[in-house]
Amino acid sequence: MSEPVKLDAPVTPGGVIGILGGGQLGRMLAMAAARLGLRSSVYCSGYDAPAFQVTQEYITASYGDPAMLKDFADACDVVTFEFENIPVASLDYLSELRPVHPGPRALEMLQDRLTEKNFVRSLGLGTAPFFPVETPEDARRAFAELKGGAGILKTRRLGYDGKGQAKVTSADEAAWACEAFAGAPAILEGFVEFAYEASVVAARGVDGSFAAYDPAENVHENHILRRSIVPSSLSPAQVKNAQDIAQKIADALDYVGVLGVELFVQKDGTLLVNEIAPRVHNSGHWTLEACACSQFEQHIRAVAGWPLGDPSRHSDAVMENIIGAEVNAWESLAKGGALHLYGKQDAAPGRKMGHITRLKPRTK
Repeated sequence: MSEPVKLDAPVTPGGVIGILGGGQLGRMLAMAAARLGLRSSVYCSGYDAPAFQVTQEYITASYGDPAMLKDFADACDVVTFEFENIPVASLDYLSELRPVHPGPRALEMLQDRLTEKNFVRSLGLGTAPFFPVETPEDARRAFAELKGGAGILKTRRLGYDGKGQAKVTSADEAAWACEAFAGAPAILEGFVEFAYEASVVAARGVDGSFAAYDPAENVHENHILRRSIVPSSLSPAQVKNAQDIAQKIADALDYVGVLGVELFVQKDGTLLVNEIAPRVHNSGHWTLEACACSQFEQHIRAVAGWPLGDPSRHSDAVMENIIGAEVNAWESLAKGGALHLYGKQDAAPGRKMGHITRLKPRTK
């Protein structure tokens, strides 16, 4: 494999940001690029991608099609992605043609929950206890090592919003869950009795500059993020700790772009890293209204080699996801805050169809 292409100079206004993935995150990235006078080209395997609705330049093809990937790269100045299930081999190929941010090695590290957890531990950061699981017998042995009598078995790859996960309370349940994963490599994590969940969204620039948003306090329902609240219940010292954790991770990965770090806040105040998202993050959507520079603009700035924007918050905010058939109440929702609908046609149960953000004057 050749050396990755480097970004020697910032992408100037009129340049093209290539976005792999056409979901709502790609849509909002394209809209942020347009605000900065940049164009976007979106590459997606589906024909009805929400991001296609906001850009005239897009390609529909497999993420593993070299010919189409080359055509895509030829039309772009820099390439990024909006979800983490892009084949690393495709990013490696693209990185020989154009700068790719975040880089393939960062994505490779974070696509696998076991390598991610080992990486986090190598930085001296806390996580839930975890054990690799390949077979039902492994699952039984791993469960015997857990303290507290409960754990969560997760596939090492893919899975989000609770997919590819099973809570287990006995060795038998752990073995059965492993069998249900049909041989997919897994990881058994100890169940954390946390006080609440939080997350920090941050960005690192090409030059190593760093900017972090205020952490959000998150509420989940059925494993799906329901709402993010800013300011969170974190103390000032915990806020700094969360932001320092994000910077330590970003620096170690030589990361460029926005990432989200999900945290468990234990009852004694200790912060544990749950998961790292190598992309803009659902819990950062509030930044669209509550900050002068949103997480989406920040990501575009970072990957394009621009100076990072100011992440400070001018308002308190509550962001709530609109899930499934809730979108049918769009007219009443439109009266109550800053409404974002993603242009998806099928309001399937559990599918994120949009979000709404409500602001109040900043209190702290």
